[in-house]
Amino acid sequence: MSRRTTILLDEDVYERLAEESLRRYKTTRAISKVVNELLKKALKSEATILNLILSEKIAKTSAKEFEEFRRELSRRLES
Repeated sequence: MSRRTTILLDEDVYERLAEESLRRYKTTRAISKVVNELLKKALKSEATILNLILSEKIAKTSAKEFEEFRRELSRRLES
């Protein structure tokens, strides 16, 4: 079920949404559809990240081990 609401957009945000609406649907009248799609995608991504952060971890490491790993990785990437 859809709900009608009003949102205030900055001009640059509106222009990007209008461009995306034209690209996807060949009309600016589909801006609401584009906004819904983008918000759903963003919210799903946020939920996925939170799930990864809050889920039970498979491996355990100490702060010291992590710092050693980070330093070694940095050395490898810099060379």
